[in-house]
Amino acid sequence: MSEQPWYHAGLQFECTQCGDCCTGAPGYVWVNSAEIADLAALVLPEDPEKFEELYVRRVGVRKSLKEFPNGDCVFFDTDKRKCSVYGARPRQCKTWPFWDSNLRNEAAWQQTCEVCPGSGKGKLHQLGQIEEQRKQVKV
Repeated sequence: MSEQPWYHAGLQFECTQCGDCCTGAPGYVWVNSAEIADLAALVLPEDPEKFEELYVRRVGVRKSLKEFPNGDCVFFDTDKRKCSVYGARPRQCKTWPFWDSNLRNEAAWQQTCEVCPGSGKGKLHQLGQIEEQRKQVKV
């Protein structure tokens, strides 16, 4: 019988839509072909190739959304403090905060709760839900 993860009783999270996870230090929002197509259909449906040229960058063999010079996601609306493509956001964004890096131990989760106002509060997510999210993307 395998050992249960430390979060076996579930974790609380409710997105406050503060935009903090979309801003700050430079990084990567990894996207695959299907996610690029979904975003292009929303943002620039008449020219998906132009969409990729404008909003996606190649990093080695992978692709990531571009960022503004300050590290903010290219789809973060600074005036409204919201994601401008929320309905088509990539799975990396959809699965926050249930990433391996945030779940590796209780200390990592506590750090996540310190930087994300929705982590550790709100809806209780059961182990099965967390594991389903965690397995979708490796960050």
